[in-house]
Amino acid sequence: MKNYNVGIIGATGMVGQRFMLLLENHPWFSVKILAASSRSAGKTYEEAVGAKWAMTTPIPEKYKNIVVKDAMADAKEIAGEVDFIFCAVDMKKDETKALEEMYAKLECPVVSNNSANRLTPDVPMIVPEINPEHAAIIPAQRARLGTKRGFVAVKSNCSLQSYVPALHPLRQFGLERVLVCTYQAISGAGKTFATWPEMIDNVIPYIGGEEEKSEIEPLKLFGTIEGNVIKPASSPMFTAQCLRVPCSDGHMGAAFAKFSGKLPPMDEIIDIWDNYKGRAQELKLPSAPEKFLTYFREDNRPQTKLDRDLYGGMGVSIGRLRADTQYDIKFVCLSHNTLRGAAGGAVLMAELLCAEGYID
Repeated sequence: MKNYNVGIIGATGMVGQRFMLLLENHPWFSVKILAASSRSAGKTYEEAVGAKWAMTTPIPEKYKNIVVKDAMADAKEIAGEVDFIFCAVDMKKDETKALEEMYAKLECPVVSNNSANRLTPDVPMIVPEINPEHAAIIPAQRARLGTKRGFVAVKSNCSLQSYVPALHPLRQFGLERVLVCTYQAISGAGKTFATWPEMIDNVIPYIGGEEEKSEIEPLKLFGTIEGNVIKPASSPMFTAQCLRVPCSDGHMGAAFAKFSGKLPPMDEIIDIWDNYKGRAQELKLPSAPEKFLTYFREDNRPQTKLDRDLYGGMGVSIGRLRADTQYDIKFVCLSHNTLRGAAGGAVLMAELLCAEGYID
């Protein structure tokens, strides 16, 4: 595989910081450009991020003295110096959408962590182990944008990465209805306990926009390409409640599922999960976990603190599968929200797009 020069737009934020750590020694991707808002532009990265560095490991030396560029004003220069960009900005949705399309029209592919383009009909929202075939919509998007190389691809909402992977292999049994309650870490809000002390010993039963995303986005992941758009699936029906809990990292979901067909015995469901492989594992992508889904048979697993870092934070943990009195089954699942759910998921998607020839 060739070496790709990449840029990180929104490099000073928490997800941008995570991108930098993941890409520090990446075998395919070399970070050449760091960009952020005009407030940070012209400063070295170390000066720009300052006390906002939220990772548990220090800023890598190779990034400290890179001069941060202005994501808007320097866009043409940035697009000319990299093969593609990772985007993790903190902007209004319409501003983010405009920014991403601007880079795409500058013939710079965009791999986005943002929500602005997730429901754009010709923008693929990809989890490589679930819907890699949605990358085939990219030529239609390029035709709309009038580009040859440029396009936008996005990753889904971070909380989906826990329960949707567990549901996907069971769709063969006629998945009809899903109820899920998510228990989401504070890093999903870009916070640490130092910056958000109100979360210590506290649970907040509301996360703005999260429940809507949790109910709508899975249907796009399960959708099909029809003509020049991705048509969302009409089922299953999702209903969700999303709570912020006092954990640093790791989103947990408690899921209940109803099926139209007959389910196999519980042990066979566990075998389906344990043996499931996706396109990322077939291609042996650098960031792909050896096992996508891991089932824990202990009654008290998965646990956020113990299991969020499974396979470098890219594995999904499942446990407590059992029959339910109103739905057919219920189970608990866990994923690392800033790794599998955010920057790591975007890096894995970029690897897929490169391996499949969508980024040259």
